[in-house]
Amino acid sequence: MGARCAVTAAASTVADGPTCFCRDCLHDQETTARRCSGCGSPRLVRHRALPSLNLAHIDCDAFYATVEKRDNPQLADKPVIIGGGKRGVVSAACYISRTFGVRSAMPMFKALELCPSAIVIRPDMAKYVRVGREVRHAMQSLTPLVEPLSIDEAFLDLSGTQRVHGMIPAKVLARFAHAIEREIGVTVSVGLSYNKFLAKIASDLDKPRGFAALDQDEARTMLAEKPVNFIFGVGPATQERLIQRGFRLIADLQRADEAELMRQFGGEGQRLWRLARGIDDRRVVADRGAKTISSETTFETDLRDFATLERLLWQLSEKVSSRLKSSELAGSTITLKLKTADFKQRTRSQSISAPTQLAGRIFSVSREMLAKEIDGTTFRLMGTGVSALRPSSQAHEVDMLDRRSADAERAIDGLRKKFGNAAVIRGIAYEGPEKTE
Repeated sequence: MGARCAVTAAASTVADGPTCFCRDCLHDQETTARRCSGCGSPRLVRHRALPSLNLAHIDCDAFYATVEKRDNPQLADKPVIIGGGKRGVVSAACYISRTFGVRSAMPMFKALELCPSAIVIRPDMAKYVRVGREVRHAMQSLTPLVEPLSIDEAFLDLSGTQRVHGMIPAKVLARFAHAIEREIGVTVSVGLSYNKFLAKIASDLDKPRGFAALDQDEARTMLAEKPVNFIFGVGPATQERLIQRGFRLIADLQRADEAELMRQFGGEGQRLWRLARGIDDRRVVADRGAKTISSETTFETDLRDFATLERLLWQLSEKVSSRLKSSELAGSTITLKLKTADFKQRTRSQSISAPTQLAGRIFSVSREMLAKEIDGTTFRLMGTGVSALRPSSQAHEVDMLDRRSADAERAIDGLRKKFGNAAVIRGIAYEGPEKTE
């Protein structure tokens, strides 16, 4: 954990733990300190409630871009965008790119207008899943109560772990962040509070490599000036309804009577009243896992030809299969997503008899659904995904139905793992005009 330094004799503490410590050497400090008295680090954590805060939100910083920079140090000081295709969207942007105004989900053409010098890298989801799993395993070494939200973020409940780790949760998390950066090569930001809502807010306060604590009294003041859509779950339609009834800022919700909000908005009104005050009773639910694993691509030009769409669908199916295998998951519901040239979305799903993670099976079912949609319509986007997920150890039933195909696919996986993805190209994927994101 870096240079060791002597414990400050007059460290500022409360009955059950410190209220200020060094993030780099973990030693206690005076609350008025500007730098660690031993190692000199300016990275101090201070909060009056530190000893009693147990619930954390951990979020990897610009995860996809950080992984790419880790693997190619020449990118370290360059703006990097993860995405692809002029009509695609930004999957992730490094912090240098963000200074130009680039943001996730922004159209690629807009991102490149803002930052023409950006280096654009196609997403490598299989790699990101592998790194994400390393981070997840490290989280689970801290507490069994880890609730994943996505590949790169999770809630952790460290209640009752102080005796196990020999230190308060805040120090455990600081040590964790240091270890992740040193051993895995990515950085994380930590938010620590009493509940999920406040922990999530705290993790955004000091990015990147951040560590922030937040209690309910502070949160209420901070939230007051935010617009109502700052509360998770408040989309454009709900925000418009709230504004029409005089609730533009969270401060307006804080001043409202709980019963009146419930009269106007039902159960949602009570939820808004509570969250506006920083009240959140949701518990951390361990091992929630992913609900769907999918892949999609936006075409460079609108497409209607079945043969072309079929080749692209195979590439998407292979990507989904790779992510399922990396995550050691299989699923029994396959979904096809299409977006027409006029931005209308079509979603079709089909359940299969037993879970699969095989590209051939995913493609076969998706292809049947695609064939039914070929009616002269032009499409700008296509995707496929697998849901109803479970551990892949339960996927052997499907494999047994077509053992030869399953064995062939696994043999190809082995060759690609040894010699690279280009070592084997299945016939249907050859000469496809588009690449997937």
